[in-house]
Formats: sequence, C-alpha cells, structure tokens
Amino acid sequence: MATTTGTAAPQLAGSPLLGSLPDLKKDSLGTFLRARHEHGDVVKLTAGPPGIRATFYGVFSAEGAQQVLAGESANFRKDNAFYQEIRESFGNGLLTSQDEDYLRQRRLVQPLFTKRRVDGYAAAVAAEVTTLIGEWRDGGDGTVDVHHEMTRFALRAVARILFGTDVDAAVEIVERSFPELGAYVLSRGYAPLKVPRDWPTPGNRKAAAVHRALYEVCDRIIAERRASGRASAEGDDLLTLLVGAESAEDGSFDATELREQVLVFLLAGHETTATSLAFALHLLGRHPEALKRAHEEVDRVLAGRTPGAADLDALPYVTQVLKETMRLFPAAPAIGRRAVAATVIDGVAIPAGADVIVSSWVTHRHPAYWEDPERFDPERFTPEAEAARPRYAWFPFGGGPRACIGQHFSMLESVIALAMILQKYGFETVDTEVPVGSAITLTTEGPARCRLVPRTA
Repeated sequence: MATTTGTAAPQLAGSPLLGSLPDLKKDSLGTFLRARHEHGDVVKLTAGPPGIRATFYGVFSAEGAQQVLAGESANFRKDNAFYQEIRESFGNGLLTSQDEDYLRQRRLVQPLFTKRRVDGYAAAVAAEVTTLIGEWRDGGDGTVDVHHEMTRFALRAVARILFGTDVDAAVEIVERSFPELGAYVLSRGYAPLKVPRDWPTPGNRKAAAVHRALYEVCDRIIAERRASGRASAEGDDLLTLLVGAESAEDGSFDATELREQVLVFLLAGHETTATSLAFALHLLGRHPEALKRAHEEVDRVLAGRTPGAADLDALPYVTQVLKETMRLFPAAPAIGRRAVAATVIDGVAIPAGADVIVSSWVTHRHPAYWEDPERFDPERFTPEAEAARPRYAWFPFGGGPRACIGQHFSMLESVIALAMILQKYGFETVDTEVPVGSAITLTTEGPARCRLVPRTA
C-alpha cells in the first residue's frame, strides 16, 4: 500500500448549490477532460446539494489507472452507487460480483474463455456477418446508421454464441430492454436521493416490466436447455457450457446465477463490440487513405475467402484500426471504484472510503502519451509504438485482476467482422460528427450514418 501522505486534490469548480452535477449529467466525458486540462491528473469533483453532496476523485494518468486497476486493486472495490445500480438491474454476475463470489464465478467461467474455445466461435461470427451483408445487399445498399447496424449484428452474434439457434427469442427483447435499463441505472446513479425501487413510480414500474421480460426469456431458454440435457443444434454454445460448468471446489451455477451470467454476457458481449465496429466504419469513412490500406490488406491476405481465427495475426492493419478506434471511442469510458484505505495517487491524497473514477476517455487523450490525441492514426498501434508507451496509456478492456474476461473474444469478433465487411464495401461518412455520452457503456446521442459503397470484384 502506498504512503498516505500526499497533497490535497485540486477541485473542479462547480455551482454553489449543485457542484459539478449539472455538468456531469449534461456531458460527463467532457467534464472529465476539462478537469484534467485545468487541474492535472487527479482532480476532486463534487455533485449534488450540500448535506447530500457526493465527492469523488477523477484519476487520469496511465500510472494512476494502473495503480487503481492493478497495483492496488485490492484497495479499490466495486462498491460505488453506479455498480450497486448495475448489480440490482443485471444481477451479481462477473461484472459486479466481488470477493469469493467473484473468484468462484471466474473459476467456473474461465474454461469457457480459453483461446482455443473462443477461436471456435469464429464460424458463428462469420455466419452473422454474412447475414448482415446479405441484408444490406437486399436492401439496395444506400445509407445505413452504422451504430444501429453494428449493435444489432453484435447482439445477434453474442446471442447465437450464448444460445445457439435460440437467437430470435432473445434478440428482440434485449435490443429493446438494455437501453431502457441503462438509462434507468444512469439516472439513479446520479440521483442524490434515490426513491426505493419498489415504490410504484412510473420509472420504477417501467424498469420492473423490462426486468420481467428479460428474466422470462433467459429463464425459459435456460430451463429448456437443462430439461433437454443436450447442446443446441449448433453444438456447445456458451449456455450449454455454463449449465455444465462444475468443479469439486466451486459446485455449479444455480438457476439465478445462470441468468445473471447470461445477462452480463449479453450486455458486455455486444455493446463493447458494437461500439468498436461502428466507430471503426465511421472513422474509415472519414479517412479514405486508411480505408484504402485496410482494403489492400484484406484483399491480399484473404483473397476473397472467409476469415477464421488463424487469420488474425495476418491482419495487423485491420487490428490497428480497431485499437485506434478503441482509443478514441472506448466502450467503457469511465470505471468506478471505492478506496478501502487511504492512499496516494500521483502525489495526491485519496482518503479512505473515497469514490475514484479512472477514465479511459481522458487517459486515451492524454498529451503525455498521445501526440495530437484527437487525430485518427492506426500507426499508433504498431508493435514498436505500443512497446514505447506506459502499459495503461490504453486500457479499453479495464485491467488488473478484473480485466474483461471476454477481451480475446471481442477482438476476434471485431477483426473478423471488419475484415468481412471490408471485403464487400467501402464507406463514405454522412454524419461527420457523432455526439456521444456515457451510461453503462459509451452511447451515441445522434445518428452515425455512412454511405455504403459496394466493391466490384
């Protein structure tokens, strides 16, 4: 544990009555950027009226992020208000669980995410990309909102891998429900005073109805799979493996735990990939020289065939495009923790019990690590360039012992999908700027339209 002697944190100015709450609700990511620009790498922020005002510390350096997520991870827990709201909305799965619950879940789930197992999902990803491309072709090509299209694709892909052939039953309900639950979590997380969830307010009743719909579809599919005692028609999907996950030390998942793991996999497994793919297409549409280079690599390496897991290493520029996209548009732009004991980050004292936010959105734009940080440049992610930067200058999948268990799957899905789309299409950006915000994950607050340009063989 670091020494507890440090300087007092500089504080971002806010309104006398509400502190920085209005700015955070309007544009939390812009507020964090302003805090670092005006005050440095550790900044104190307040939100809410006196007496019930929340205080937290923004941590924006790569070294600070590494300390919170990895070096002193045991001192920084998922105990803040936002994680509690996510826990109550999506259950106590891998994303939100802690201590022995988390360790037990991780041990049971880890065998499902080995490289060999994940590589086996490449065919299911490719099948969903083929369906998407067919829909674009049959729709007359034209202009599409790439965020909407990639969200639906990624949701179908993760549902197919989770449920096998039982995709359609889940997709429609999840597609409608997750944005509503995300908005509900966000509003409650920022609220200085929270109305109990069981009070019959319009917001609570709507959220309860969404919960029931999500739980019912998950419970039905899980019950059918357990009753059948067999895998889906496509083989060992993740649900089959989760149902069968068992060890002498940890036992197995009961019905409630299975549902909570499924919901977390659906949430984390589609929104992150959708964000990366949507903005990759949008950025390539704005940067024709990068698009041309990506097309040339895909054509040279694949020569028209469908990519598989073995092709990932042979597509370095496509991978660099995705990594640079995840730098500019990280799906998890802010990660919260709560300090158990007092510590010091970058020379600034953090008291015991303090809420801390590390923000990849800010760190990924930090001028100490990134020259001209708003510029799209996939060359930032050559092996030589990556080796020259601090480890936590780029952390789109979190880090430390709580790093995303599905990061290899996300990269596999993203590279295969982007390569297959580039085999058939070029892109011209229609909406040159896409406003974004932060709920549970990064969200778009306007259309991200691109014009599809079919490629001739």
